[in-house]
Amino acid sequence: MQPKNTGYADRIASAAEAKKAILEKFKPKPMVIDPNLEDRETRRQAELEAVRAKRAEERETARLARIAAQEEARKAKLAADLAAMEAKRTAIKSRKMMEKQDAQARRAARLEMYGRRPTASAEAEDA
Repeated sequence: MQPKNTGYADRIASAAEAKKAILEKFKPKPMVIDPNLEDRETRRQAELEAVRAKRAEERETARLARIAAQEEARKAKLAADLAAMEAKRTAIKSRKMMEKQDAQARRAARLEMYGRRPTASAEAEDA
């Protein structure tokens, strides 16, 4: 506690000290910066890179899926084309066989009409 017999100078000095103490409260204190603390820009850049990497991965996945779908479509078209060619080839073969049988039947009918019978050796030469 303060003694009661204080002089004017003591009161002025103590007021100045009190005023200094009050002003010290408002002064910025030196801050201790954590060495492991990332600054805001670095953290933002890291997040941005992560988002870019994720989007790039999604684009790559979509591109690969699109390529796979195109390959499947190409294979399906190729299989359909091969099936169509095989059906066409089979139709042509059956038509030629029918024409050949029809020609042989007409020849046999013509020969029979004139009284000749086709011999086994003549049939073998035709075949």
